[in-house]
Amino acid sequence: MEREKLGSRMGFILLSAGCAIGIGNVWRFPYIAGMYGGGMFVLFYLFFLVIMGVPVMTMEFAVGRASRKSIIKSFSELEKPGQKWHLHGYLGMAGNYLLMMFYTSVAGWMLYYFYQMLTGAFIGKDKEQVAGMFQGMLESPAILTTVMVIVVASGVLICSLGLQKGVERITKVMMSLLLLIIIILAIRSMTLPDGTEGLKFYLLPDVQRMREVGLTETITAAMNQSFFSLSLGIGSMAIFGSYIGKDRTLLGESMNIAILDTFVALVSGLIIFPACFSFGISPDMGPSLIFITLPNIFNHMAGGRIWGTLFFVFMSFAAFSTIIAVFENIISCGMDLFCWSRKKSCLINLIALTLLSLPCVFGFNIWSDFQPLGDGSTVLDLEDFVVSNVILSIGALVYLLFCVTRYGWGFDNYLKEANTGDGMKVPKGIRVYVTYVLPVLLIFLILKGWIA
Repeated sequence: MEREKLGSRMGFILLSAGCAIGIGNVWRFPYIAGMYGGGMFVLFYLFFLVIMGVPVMTMEFAVGRASRKSIIKSFSELEKPGQKWHLHGYLGMAGNYLLMMFYTSVAGWMLYYFYQMLTGAFIGKDKEQVAGMFQGMLESPAILTTVMVIVVASGVLICSLGLQKGVERITKVMMSLLLLIIIILAIRSMTLPDGTEGLKFYLLPDVQRMREVGLTETITAAMNQSFFSLSLGIGSMAIFGSYIGKDRTLLGESMNIAILDTFVALVSGLIIFPACFSFGISPDMGPSLIFITLPNIFNHMAGGRIWGTLFFVFMSFAAFSTIIAVFENIISCGMDLFCWSRKKSCLINLIALTLLSLPCVFGFNIWSDFQPLGDGSTVLDLEDFVVSNVILSIGALVYLLFCVTRYGWGFDNYLKEANTGDGMKVPKGIRVYVTYVLPVLLIFLILKGWIA
């Protein structure tokens, strides 16, 4: 069976960026930037994005493009006889499933809030009532299961239409709209009364604030955010590498994707900080920012129902772009490993992903007594911890070591693949850095995440 190919370079860039751009860009980045000194944090973030995130991204793309296979088969295709690198394929695959076991639920929350905003459910509600509505949603297995099933079924349906007609076509439209909506929302937010105070807090470098939390903490937070915002380590980038031709080098493409990912993260802050400062509300992080703080702000804003609806369309697109990308990875693995047709792999995974997503749904209601990481923690927290701190970080390290050591694919093979085509070339002089320095930085990040 001949390998499917993406129809255009733009499709590849938007798909890969869509996978990297997720909910974390919006509910984590602005808050972390504000906490760690605004512009100072952003500068560190950009620095580590270039020296850590982008090189590993080129490696994941190179493994995908050279092997023309999904994560389980890609290492088998490139490793030397008798080597065991392909075992990581199974860990990576587990990571894809585990990520979707909670991401489908959170995407469902976005969808439900979009519906609530559209129908005016928040009008006239105060902060306590908005918080109560969020809690009410979490405590209802019926609501959470319904929206999760809609998300899973929509994602699988798009993938079942094929790579070009489904995955590429829909993601292109969704990502184009996402970028348009986020710009409109940012312009609206920055023109609010006292919005400039929020911009100053967010973008001006504040050495004092950075000193208060500590330079080491700031640097570690920037490393963490820059690396994990790109979704590296579980083959979700490699799969799109396997669908592209050899006409462009991989460094240039990786830079384009990192720029888009960063653009969305930075512009999210331009929406959140001016709005919070304008209405005198402290910006939170995580679900409370999206589901409690922001609906309150939209309630006080002229035309708030329209702006709120637009915001949750944007959030739903950010979540869906990741879901479609990871579903494509999961479905193509079934096709590679068991020689299933696309339709058969879609059908089997529709059932599997629905059932696997139920523990996260029930973790907020029926199984809320199960608190795996201590008081107040949920199934989602456990799944998120295992994916973010274990599978993604170890996976990224595996891709790195596979591409730079002679015990793997080797630096020369990686460099040749990465530099095939027109565009920015990976310099040969990077070898010492990626072989000896970058692995140490990654191991430091992994250990730090586990200890924290």
